Amino acid sequence: MSDEIDVYKDWLGIPEGDRPPDHYQLLRLVQFEDDVEKIRNNYKKLNGHVRKYAAGKHSVRSQELLNELAKAMLCLSDEERKREYDIGLGREVEAVETTGRRPLEIILTQKQLISQSQAEEARSHSQKTGLDMRDVVVQLKLVDQATATQAYAEELGLPFIDLTDLVPDDSILDQVPKKLVKQHSILPLFVDDDVLLIACTHPPDADLEEELRLRLNHPVRAVLATPLNINQGIAKYYAPGARNETVEAVTKGGKTAKGTKSSTSSAPARKEPKKALSQLTPDELRQRQTMGILAFCWTVIPSGLIDTFLVPPGFRLLDMFCVTLITVPIAGYLLWAKCFKR
Repeated sequence: MSDEIDVYKDWLGIPEGDRPPDHYQLLRLVQFEDDVEKIRNNYKKLNGHVRKYAAGKHSVRSQELLNELAKAMLCLSDEERKREYDIGLGREVEAVETTGRRPLEIILTQKQLISQSQAEEARSHSQKTGLDMRDVVVQLKLVDQATATQAYAEELGLPFIDLTDLVPDDSILDQVPKKLVKQHSILPLFVDDDVLLIACTHPPDADLEEELRLRLNHPVRAVLATPLNINQGIAKYYAPGARNETVEAVTKGGKTAKGTKSSTSSAPARKEPKKALSQLTPDELRQRQTMGILAFCWTVIPSGLIDTFLVPPGFRLLDMFCVTLITVPIAGYLLWAKCFKR
């Protein structure tokens, strides 16, 4: 008997029909639902339910479904992408309601997360310090970082995501080097409907968008996440040896050619030639001379220990003669030539 299951029906209770279901069916929403809070709440409930299967024999399929749920939520909570998606499902453009942007502190006030006086205090503090309102409400301990970032996302009309709920696409991560993600505090996620989704703390600037578009050949769309989430994601998915990053090598003609730097490559690394003493900096020279003195000491100490504890008394004079007149001078000359002679 086949182990294949219909996760949409068996886990989410979606009746048989189109597979995969559209975003509204997947998130158990009415068609063209516009309430962002309801979209996010349904996603959280379904996410928690599907995560119950993560430790069983269907763990891989569970993670795939978690990512499907995340993609659906990210699309439907992004005003621009939702509008395009709804039109693709046959919704009349005129029927799409648009609302003006609300400042972050107003969003928090209307949700009764902060009081009016706290909103005024945060606004005043932001004007005095020049800090973003999102950072101010966290600094003043009015709300936590996740709540502030979610309100900031709502202010910008962008989706918010908790990165612990999904696993980014390895093939996407491999094409964006660690240096770039750390410099801009971003985490590439996956391509959804020909759009590259990247988690970030602030919307990317035009230069970063263009660089990512050229690297992956997809338009970029921001998804907001907390700074802590981003840093944890970078540490996890860009740990040493975890990525096969695409790198660019400059050819003789001045053009760049893309290649892959594999963390498991069997090709030996080319060693850099050793510097002559005349090429060393003063600090490097002192360090090498210190190592030479220590090495010289260790040529004498073991010989003395051997002579004292292992050599019979009748042979100690001969042994000391060999150490004093042969071993020590030779070792001293070699170390002097390597560490002191210029």
